[in-house]
Amino acid sequence: MPRSPTARLPLGSAKPRIPSLMMRVWDAPTRIFHWAIVALVAFSYLSVEKSWMQLHFLSGYAILALLVFRVAWGLVGSDTARFSRFLRSPFEALRHLAHMTRREPDTEIGHNAAGGWMVLVMLAALFAQVGTGLFSNDDVATQGPLRHHIDKAASDAMTSLHGTIFYVILGLIGLHILAIAAYALLKRHDLVRPMVTGRKRLPATMQQPRFSSPLLAILLFCVSAGAVWALVSFG
Repeated sequence: MPRSPTARLPLGSAKPRIPSLMMRVWDAPTRIFHWAIVALVAFSYLSVEKSWMQLHFLSGYAILALLVFRVAWGLVGSDTARFSRFLRSPFEALRHLAHMTRREPDTEIGHNAAGGWMVLVMLAALFAQVGTGLFSNDDVATQGPLRHHIDKAASDAMTSLHGTIFYVILGLIGLHILAIAAYALLKRHDLVRPMVTGRKRLPATMQQPRFSSPLLAILLFCVSAGAVWALVSFG
């Protein structure tokens, strides 16, 4: 008698495997932004330690241009770069974190619910860091391009805050690295490779995100860089 198609699989038999494929999830502009910020934050720290203050300011201007670009790209860029795509409710982020120890396939296209909030907090901290730097001074010969808009006491306060925010950024970087390690150890999810290659193995039934033109990204970055140049030159 032929076996019914709805018959259950025998006990101990392997579960049917869901087909998967390497899917493009991150565009080049988002990946370049990510690794450029990593390099520039590291160089900003080094330049202060070596008293390369002119280079420190140039690094800060580059970070600000990248941040302005990232905000614009988060509004009109590729699906996985858009804030509307990865910013979910705080309750969803908490529910996601509650399942951190659950081993399950990685089905996230882009940032997960908790990772999206980490991105937002990191962007805010970096904006605060470069913003205070624009008004700072070192009591010697170096001062930010907007220092003349505020009095000395306010500039000193900005300088102090600039140093404090850097430690906040270091804490966020440490938390970010710990989260990556936790995903690798607890869930067997590799979050680093996709940010390098742009690709990730996902169930074949999932729909690939839409990607915006790299030419649009280049245009947005040029506009962002021009705006920062105008700010520091004529502000």
